Amino acid sequence: MSGVFFIALRRLRTPLVVMICIVMLATVGLTLIPGIDGEGRAVFMTPFQAFYFVSYTATTIGFGEIPFAFTDRQRLWVTVIIYLSVIGWAFLIGSLLALVQDKGFRRAIVAARFQRAVRALREPFYIVCGIGETGLMIVRSLDRRGGRFVILDQDEQRIEEMELEELVADPPALAADARSPETLIAAGLLKPECRGVLALCNDDQVNLAVALTVRLLRPGLRAICRSHSPDVTAAMETVGTYEVINPFREFGERLVLAMKAPDTYRLMSWLTGPPGADLSPRIPAPPGHWVVCGYGRFGAEVTAAIKAGGFDVAIVDPDMEGAEGLPGVRGLGTDNEVLRRADIATAAGIVAGTDVDTANLTIAIAARQIRPDLFVIARQNLISNRSLFEAFGADMTMVQSQIIADECLAVLRTPLLADFLRIARGQDDAWAGHIVERLRRHLGEQSPEFWGITVSREQAPGLVDFMTRFGAPVRLSDIRREIVDRTCDSGKVALLVRRGAELIVLPEDDFELQLGDSVLFAGSFEAERDLFYLMQNANVAEYVVTGHDVLGGAVWRWLRGPPAAAAN
Repeated sequence: MSGVFFIALRRLRTPLVVMICIVMLATVGLTLIPGIDGEGRAVFMTPFQAFYFVSYTATTIGFGEIPFAFTDRQRLWVTVIIYLSVIGWAFLIGSLLALVQDKGFRRAIVAARFQRAVRALREPFYIVCGIGETGLMIVRSLDRRGGRFVILDQDEQRIEEMELEELVADPPALAADARSPETLIAAGLLKPECRGVLALCNDDQVNLAVALTVRLLRPGLRAICRSHSPDVTAAMETVGTYEVINPFREFGERLVLAMKAPDTYRLMSWLTGPPGADLSPRIPAPPGHWVVCGYGRFGAEVTAAIKAGGFDVAIVDPDMEGAEGLPGVRGLGTDNEVLRRADIATAAGIVAGTDVDTANLTIAIAARQIRPDLFVIARQNLISNRSLFEAFGADMTMVQSQIIADECLAVLRTPLLADFLRIARGQDDAWAGHIVERLRRHLGEQSPEFWGITVSREQAPGLVDFMTRFGAPVRLSDIRREIVDRTCDSGKVALLVRRGAELIVLPEDDFELQLGDSVLFAGSFEAERDLFYLMQNANVAEYVVTGHDVLGGAVWRWLRGPPAAAAN
């Protein structure tokens, strides 16, 4: 706020000095010009009387001639005062209007309002740097789950468009350069409520600067950064960024999974998809000869992934820059003759991976005209073109903003989900198929919610209180029950348990929980809500585990005495 005050003072310095000089000149003149009292004697106004008269005259309020009727010389001076004050007010008001329209002053007001809103945050929040397509997906998802966030973006238009978003929360947003440490500090980087920073800008150097700032100013804070360049990705990993997401590399790895382990790919896509998304059918990407159109950053990553999987690949690109040593054809994939020279007739699949959506759709259509049964992967650069890609019906569609958003949300939901996904990547296809079927039996065809709990007094006071009083084991099967009718299964599945440094994958229902255990669950929103009540309320925990329908608080339990043996 002090910045706003000093900017205003600097801009209005000259008109304020002019007004002060006019008031002083008018006051001094009235004290020096003699008047006449009721008895015809000469009198002089006191400085206070003169200042009082000038105040209500210069502000056009008007009151009268005091303390006595003025002489003609006094009225002549008052006339001069009136015209001088009109000029002074016009100068001041004009300067004030110019100040209000000054971009620097308006930015200072917005920055001051932003800092007040950030200081007022008392809930855990994330700083989101970059509010493009990816950032919007993430903040919408966080908002639906009741999360709080602070938004930074260099584009003022994007910040203004946030006002039109139908969000439950009113997030603090500022158009500023996230590379500046002062900007991140103003956004709440040093506040204890800050739980992490998401660097999602289109400029990899900006994201690297954000990662470096977080590493130096808040060591240990989660920083999730987007990167398209292998060099920047390596630099972020060197800095120690918590999570680096390269959508091109990520898609390349998924493509190899789809070729070599289709059930693992299916599981990964389902677990990282938005809640409520349908389980996709099992469509394995066929191994064999592949054609990649467009050898940019995306094409290079996909080509490397296909070759790492042990399959042949041919490049189609106008200049073939960086593709030395790889078989390829110069040209555009929109030309049927070029595709034929790339052996499209014997190919297992084609990747339309240029930076232009219309070119990718044209390549895909041309390839299908030659080979109707060809496996087609199309790169979609803009979310707004989704209807066109859906109408075409590619076997796989690569949407980089969706990949980044899904990976970010997988990390933000609970760190245990990221651990489970890493474990899933290392398992065989049969294991993944078993997990898919197990989740389908309990949760249906739609992507579930994921959440983590820790058996501690901070997160689960009711459950810990019950465990302490009973001294009896609490099993996973117990907390999977419904809190209204314990004979019914609530439909949540335990995927992972962390006990110290040990990770236990797919624990059985008879697994006994201990203090300090962290558990990853998958299920519905209602199941998550029920588990929250069980963790917070000892009476609910006692009913769910033992079957005793308990009323009252700690005093009532003390009067009731030790609980009876647990029901089976």
